[in-house]
Amino acid sequence: MIDLIQDGEVFVLTMHHGENRLSPPMLDALDAALTEVAEAEGPRALVTTGSDRFYSNGLDLDWLGAHPDEMLPYLGRVHALFARILSMPCATVAACNGHTFAAGAMLAIAHDVRVMRSDRGYWCLPEVDLGMPFTPGMNALIPARLPAMTAHEAMVTGRRYTADDAVAAGIVARAVPEAEVVPAALEAARPLAAKAGPGIATIRTTLHAPVLAALAGEG
Repeated sequence: MIDLIQDGEVFVLTMHHGENRLSPPMLDALDAALTEVAEAEGPRALVTTGSDRFYSNGLDLDWLGAHPDEMLPYLGRVHALFARILSMPCATVAACNGHTFAAGAMLAIAHDVRVMRSDRGYWCLPEVDLGMPFTPGMNALIPARLPAMTAHEAMVTGRRYTADDAVAAGIVARAVPEAEVVPAALEAARPLAAKAGPGIATIRTTLHAPVLAALAGEG
C-alpha cells in the first residue's frame, strides 16, 4: 500500500493501492510513514508520489457509503493528514504522477512544491459536480495554498486542469514527462533537506496557523 525509501537525504513515499483513495488503512499507512520521516534525524526532505495513473483520487467513497455513521471521524482523519503535511519538520514535494482529484488534490497542495506529469492526468476539485460542499477545513486549506482566482475557479467550476493548465494557474511548479516526475521532485527537494528541524516546523505551524486551526475543527 505504501513504500517508503531513502534516496540520499530525501525520503520517497510511494502510494500503490489502485486509485490511492484515502481509506482508513491508507491513512494508517501514511501516518506511520510520515511519523518515520518526522522523527528521523539530520537533513531530510519528503517526496510523495503514486503509481500507474493515479496520485490519489481522494476520499474512499465506497467505504463512506458502507460506514455513514463514521463520516465525521473519517473526515477528521483526512483533515489530520493535510495538517500533518503542512506542519512537517522538513520540506515536502508532491510528485503528481497521474490523476490528482478531490481530497487527493488537497493533499498535493498541502505540500511545499508540486510537480505534475505532463502527458496524462488531471488535477481537479470535483466536489461541485458531486453535490458535495467543502468542509470548513478544506475551505481554509484551498484558498491558502492556491492563487485566489484559481481557488475560486477550481472550487466553483470543478475544472479539470491538465499539467500545462495547472502550471499556468499556479497549482504546480513544473510539468514534465512521466519518467521525469519523481526525478524533478527529487531535484526540488534535495536543496531543501538541510533546512529540516524544529525551526522549519515552527515556521510552518505559525505560517499555517489559521488553516491548521480550521482543519482541527477550531476555526
